[in-house]
Amino acid sequence: MAAAMPLAVQAAEMQAEVLHWWTSGGESAAVQVFAEKFKENRGAWVDTAIAGGTNARTAGINRIVGGNPPTAMQFNTGKQFDELVSNELLADLDEVAAAQNWRDVLPPALIEAVTREDKFYAIPVNIHGINWLWYNKKVLTEAGIQEPATWPDVVAAGEKLEAAGVVGLAQGGQPWQERTLFNSVLVGHGGTDLYYKIYRDGDQAAVDSPKFREVADLFKKLQGLTDEGSPGRNWNDATAMVITGKAGMQVMGDWAKGEFTAAGLKPDVDYGCTVVGEGGYLMGGDVFVFPVSEDETVKATQVKLAEVMFAPETQIAFNTIKGSVPSRLDVDVSGMDICAQKGAAALKDESRQVPTTDFLISPDLSGAIDDVVTQFWNNAGMTTDEFVQKFVGAMQAAG
Repeated sequence: MAAAMPLAVQAAEMQAEVLHWWTSGGESAAVQVFAEKFKENRGAWVDTAIAGGTNARTAGINRIVGGNPPTAMQFNTGKQFDELVSNELLADLDEVAAAQNWRDVLPPALIEAVTREDKFYAIPVNIHGINWLWYNKKVLTEAGIQEPATWPDVVAAGEKLEAAGVVGLAQGGQPWQERTLFNSVLVGHGGTDLYYKIYRDGDQAAVDSPKFREVADLFKKLQGLTDEGSPGRNWNDATAMVITGKAGMQVMGDWAKGEFTAAGLKPDVDYGCTVVGEGGYLMGGDVFVFPVSEDETVKATQVKLAEVMFAPETQIAFNTIKGSVPSRLDVDVSGMDICAQKGAAALKDESRQVPTTDFLISPDLSGAIDDVVTQFWNNAGMTTDEFVQKFVGAMQAAG
């Protein structure tokens, strides 16, 4: 992607259609930061928001393949856009990356996640911590519960909340949410080594280990702390249960913080945030890709949009609302809230930078494991032995 902007384009307003799935209250507020910053640079942001990541990705990919691409499109950080790169449907961002020193300011795992054959094909706009526990401080205090430090602590806290007439764990009923909870327990109780053995190394014997079975048992106990309305529930509706005090806790990525912020709640005052256990900080996030175009105006618009999204002031403003932390590690986060500061501090330690499964496994394997985790979560009669067998089977089928 050429970084130079033709004079004719500089004089005109650049129009960028941006396809994304940020439709909740906090997400919608955050994406407006990009729109306003782009507008300040003589750009017109055309917002194409499609609810649900899977729906949005399918629609965007179909448009790109069909020859009617948006200017930019959202993906999760990881392997989701591999086929578009291999089919030469995405522009590389090397010149923009060089101009803004991406290699010097991004975590190594993030660089690996957005490059293919050493070329940048996506701009990382944030880093989401996936394995956060959010809790209503008043509800936990009234129940005599301290901040849980381990996953058995979370189970015990949930049981105590239920005894006090409060839903122990607010949980949505979609496969990706169940996967989020399972992997949070896996890395926090099973440990980083076990997590890597399974997802990075494909070690099937690790799934059949005593520690993995402990993780599975804890996961099943957490299911018993949810309410009858959990199946099919959206993540932000589960967050609202914690906000209103109907539930005491939720395990969700730090985009949930955007909902607390939108509701006027303050971290460490109205709600608490912690990464449970001894494991790493599960690091995910969002990127934008730019479909290939032969139109010089479109290419120049894409360059400007990328520059705006990665600028330090944009990174701070966007992530303050979104609930995530900046993808670039060279920005000053001292003005951000305590949860963001905890996340940024964890990311300074490379040993705690644990990539989510989106970085490590194919979408096919991810989908197969999601199916197994969802079956285990929703089927009261499925034993841990059956879960282990099906998990290994998914690895074998996709491997």
